[in-house]
Amino acid sequence: MKRISIKQNPAVKSKFESYPKDIKGKLNYLRDLILNTASEIEDIHEIEETLKWGEPSYLVKKGSTIRIDWKSKSPNQYAMYFICNTSLVETFKMVYGDLFKYEKNRAILFDLDEKVPEGQLKECIAMALKYQSLKNMPFLGN
Repeated sequence: MKRISIKQNPAVKSKFESYPKDIKGKLNYLRDLILNTASEIEDIHEIEETLKWGEPSYLVKKGSTIRIDWKSKSPNQYAMYFICNTSLVETFKMVYGDLFKYEKNRAILFDLDEKVPEGQLKECIAMALKYQSLKNMPFLGN
């Protein structure tokens, strides 16, 4: 795994601190998966960690933004969000079927007590991080 540069907005740290303790661990796990996946992709040398719509967000050149969050109105779930006008979530549904729970064409949802299918989620993350080079391929290259 190579080292990548993380361009970090200090507001993200404050956002993570605002989550309940058990939620913070779940979202840190998703954050680590995103950063580790980015470091495994040859063409990615920098990732930006910022807030978009008040949610921790991850952007790379030639990729599609990934956001993660927990909302108090659904206290037993947290989510990984994707830009809804991409074909990402539709592709995840075709490739992984009901392995994941989805929110329309914008998110993968996780229950707090659920074991995250790490390998498959990393594949979803990689598709988002490489989206601009994959968007014209069937099943985004899968």
